[in-house]
Amino acid sequence: MGSEPPQDREMTILEHLEELRKRLIVASLWTLIGMAIAAVFLAQPVIDLLGRVAGVNLVAIRPTEKFSVYMKVALVTGAALAMPAIVYEAIRFVLPALHPQERKYIFFAVPSITIAFLLGLTFGFLIVVPAAVNFLAAFGGTSVAAMWSLEEYVEFVSTFLFWVGVTFETPIVMFFLARLGIVSADQMSRLRKFAIVGAFLAAAIITPTPDPFNQTIVAIPIYLLYELGVLLARLAGPGTRPKVG
Repeated sequence: MGSEPPQDREMTILEHLEELRKRLIVASLWTLIGMAIAAVFLAQPVIDLLGRVAGVNLVAIRPTEKFSVYMKVALVTGAALAMPAIVYEAIRFVLPALHPQERKYIFFAVPSITIAFLLGLTFGFLIVVPAAVNFLAAFGGTSVAAMWSLEEYVEFVSTFLFWVGVTFETPIVMFFLARLGIVSADQMSRLRKFAIVGAFLAAAIITPTPDPFNQTIVAIPIYLLYELGVLLARLAGPGTRPKVG
């Protein structure tokens, strides 16, 4: 037993906690590095870009609001820059629980998840956010001028974009679950009717506006992503997870 590599031997609870602590520290360091880079080069351009998308007057109603928004944007942008490293550290933590033939697939998740998340951010920023912002700004006519708080607007957009990015990772997750033999494409196909309901339910939660138009804009891509996941699961083939013992 003494000759077993560390990743193949059974770890104690304290060893798991120590490993988790190390991974969290490394991920936090990468996030801080990304935040420093974003604070110097990216935070202000991102704020300016969000302001142009708003199309209304953004106002700072507190003395520290502009500074706090700047640091929040730097943190979120830095975390996005560090996302590959964060995902890698998460994978390294769960790696000992996987079988040897499963480990080679999990490392493909790092670039795949990152790319899918960025595609989701792009879709949300270019299509969904402008539609939602235009609806909110025009709602109620012109009798009331729209002047939004900078902090609330940035928090509103960043939270929305985050969840849109997460939903775009659905096909990647489905592919790897099928490849690892946890679920099959046939099982996913039988859940289509629930996927349609789930897509509109998720859109109702994610979409910041109550109108059905914007919710449909979000719900249709979510369902199409599910169908793409089913297709990828078929391409993955019937995975089999080895039995323990």
